[in-house]
Amino acid sequence: MRNVLLIASVALAATGLAGCAGSAQPSAGGSSPAAAAPTNPCKADDFKVTGDFGSAPQVEIPNCKPTSELVIKDLVVGTGAEVKTGTTATVNYHLTTFSDKKVKDTSFGKKPFDVENVGQAPVIDGWNEGIVGLKEQGRRLLIVPPEKGYGEGGRGIKPNETLIFVIDGVKVTPAA
Repeated sequence: MRNVLLIASVALAATGLAGCAGSAQPSAGGSSPAAAAPTNPCKADDFKVTGDFGSAPQVEIPNCKPTSELVIKDLVVGTGAEVKTGTTATVNYHLTTFSDKKVKDTSFGKKPFDVENVGQAPVIDGWNEGIVGLKEQGRRLLIVPPEKGYGEGGRGIKPNETLIFVIDGVKVTPAA
């Protein structure tokens, strides 16, 4: 019995738990691994998006490092006309910011948004590149790095913020 107690005491001391029962003090080793910044880069499949086409989505942002690349993933492959460079895409969108996981803007429940002359439209680069190929009745996830978003910030967005968009393709109008 004495050996079992000795082994348990050594194990508690080695993990920093001895004498800390009920204490909220951090261990001498510094911050816990859970509080450390994630080092694994995010992938599209790490993000959980729920909700049907036409309704406001719910976006769950994972604990990973934002990517520096534009990430495009079709959540629902559409069946209608495809957005091409020069077309007008009428879309609904839902914007969540990566760092604070807050919804910053949405067109769901409002009037859909027209992106005229896709590829050269007066929108962020992440949209000009990221909605090409989206089809009517399709839903797409865009993970937009700061360089293709708002960069140094603006329009209520923090500097160097990664943007998470869920975009529904409502209508595609050919170039005039």
